[in-house]
Order: sequence, then C-alpha cells, then structure tokens
Amino acid sequence: MSSQSRTETIPALEVLDPGLQTTVQDHPGRLGRQALGFFPSGPVDHLAFRVSNILAGNGPGTAALEIPLGGFHASLLSDGVIAICGPDVDVTLNEEPIPLWESVPVQAGDILHCGLIRGTGHRLYLSLRGGIAVPTVFGARSTFLVAGIGGHNGRALERADVVKVNVPNDQQATTRRVPTSLRPSYTNSWEIEVLRGPHADPDFLTAEDYDEFLSTCWRCDLRSDRVAARFNPHRFRWARPSGDIAGGHPSNMLDGSYPLGGVLAYGDTLTILGPDSHTSGGFAVIATVASASLWKVGQLRPGRDTVRFREIGLQQAAALTEHVNRLLDPRNFETR
Repeated sequence: MSSQSRTETIPALEVLDPGLQTTVQDHPGRLGRQALGFFPSGPVDHLAFRVSNILAGNGPGTAALEIPLGGFHASLLSDGVIAICGPDVDVTLNEEPIPLWESVPVQAGDILHCGLIRGTGHRLYLSLRGGIAVPTVFGARSTFLVAGIGGHNGRALERADVVKVNVPNDQQATTRRVPTSLRPSYTNSWEIEVLRGPHADPDFLTAEDYDEFLSTCWRCDLRSDRVAARFNPHRFRWARPSGDIAGGHPSNMLDGSYPLGGVLAYGDTLTILGPDSHTSGGFAVIATVASASLWKVGQLRPGRDTVRFREIGLQQAAALTEHVNRLLDPRNFETR
C-alpha cells in the first residue's frame, strides 16, 4: 500500500504547537482512485498551496503543510527555504516578522510561529525547500483523515512530531515574491463560480428553484471541514414529489458517482463536496464548482462566511483556469 522514497532526507522541523489540524498534503492527490472509494484528498485551497511550493523552490504539487486557522509553532532543524501563503496573519521567525507570499531563508535553530487568522480566510500553506518526505500511499502523499492513511502516519501533526524533507538536488533556490496585485483577495462574502448540474432543472429542481439557488446568500455552517463545506438548510420546491424508488425526499436518487466540488442537495441541506468527501451516494448534485474556483472553498470560515453562487459555462471555466495558470507562472513573480 505504501512505498518509501529512496531520496535522501533530513529533519526539517520539530512541531512545538500543531495548531487545530495541520496535515501533510500534496497536489492533485490520489487521482484515479474514486472507484476504490478514495476522493483525492490534497489541499482544499490548491492555489495558495501550489504558489507556496513554487516560492520554496519545489514543483507546485510537492508535499507541504495545510494549516487551518494558523496557530502553528515549530523549531527549524536544518537550513533551507520556506514559503507561507494564504490570508493575512502574523508570522514570525525568531520573534521577527516575516512576509507571506515570499521565499524566506531559514537556518537550523530558528523558531517559526504562525499567529491565529483573525481576519478573512481560513487556511495557510507552509512549503519547505525539498518537499516533505512521507511515504506515498495509493499514489499520493496526502493525508486522508477519514481513513487514517497518507501524510504523517495518517493523522494530523502533533506536538513533538519531527517533519523531514527531501534533500534537493539543486541547493541554490531563487528567492521570489508574489506581487501584491497577483495575490488572491480574501473576504467574508464570497462569489463562487459553478457549472449547472449534473442534476439541476428541469428534472430535479424547478427553474424557480435554480434561480433561488443562484440568488440566495448561503452561510457556511460551523460543521464544515475537509469533507464538505455545509450551508444553512433551505427548502426548495423541487420538480418532482419524491425520489420514487430511491427514497421519499425529492433529492434522493439511485446511487451514483460524485464530483469533487459538487454542490450536493442532502435533503434540505446544500454541501460542497471537499477533497476528503465520499465518492458516491444517493443525492442530487445540482451544480459543480469550477475547478479553478475550488480554492475559494478552502478559505471559507465556518460559522461566519457567506457565499453566492454564479453560474458560468465551459468557456468561462476554461478562462478561469488560464487565469490561475498565469498566477502559477514564476515568470510573473518578483526576484529579490
């Protein structure tokens, strides 16, 4: 099930305070395993994750840390380069402030401290030069907390854990920063782009229902996590009285495969399926978040943020992907 890398590794940091639920993730995670019951896992915000890796001198999908709400504290055990991307938060190295969205050289013995995210946004991403060295499990290094596999022993980091990194072949890393104009903006009131269906109107929702879905301001529920972003209950009219042989509620249907980012109607509750979600089930997916917009779902603050959904077409979704790819092009970064 797992295989150790033959690449030379060195201890990179010791966890002094893991924060709420810091995990090792890589991108795009476990692709092609959905038939076996595995959603891909990986970062909920793929944009900040990949940019942090590029700044640290890694490939964009290299294993790194996902830190919800901040509060992470560690002692550096080797010289290297780190990069932290995500919403504004106080980050210090040896009690001196360091910038986000920028390459930062570090030395053995340095103390890194990430404060709590008190403003907008929800998740930080910390990349270390060389990439975090953990075994691959079913083709990825991502932590899947539900099954207890991948990452660091299949779990979130704990106090006194030692995280290792691969020794990079090239010891020289260009120090870069992302211009302020290219950095994503974070808010309490999000607009998230979706494509219609696969189970929308007229077969499941009425036309009025779908218009209501797009015009309603949805609040992110406190129970939201890596499995799903959940929203306040809402009663649609529905285009049919029940799910017939699939169940009594109109949202019921015979079991089928779910897409990552699917907006699932779980009875009267809408959820966006996250990277650790279940791969199939018997409820209607009324819309699907555009892949280039999935990073926004990773920055929703449970219990506080609101969302309005905006329908787009395939051409607009492709244009959003092109825009994200430009943000990931290091030629657009500034060299320090």
